[in-house]
Amino acid sequence: MHDPSSPSDSREPADAAGPQASADVVEEVMAWYTRELLAERRTPRPDPERLEHLLSRRQECVRDRARLEEAGPEETARITAAYAARLKELQATGP
Repeated sequence: MHDPSSPSDSREPADAAGPQASADVVEEVMAWYTRELLAERRTPRPDPERLEHLLSRRQECVRDRARLEEAGPEETARITAAYAARLKELQATGP
């Protein structure tokens, strides 16, 4: 039964998922960039601009993953939402 006075029922969705779920979504995006980097490097003629873009975006993931260690609930929710949206976008566009 739902108890509106229960603190566990008043959490934000990202907070309810827990810090590990937040880290997981950032790491999924980071893994996508890593796979793309490897694929681009293996092409006969790697595109330097694409490599730079992928490296930059992956480094951003590394920084945001580290920020989650000290982030409060609001920042964690913001990072999680941003990365969930990015992951959805990356999966929709494909490699």
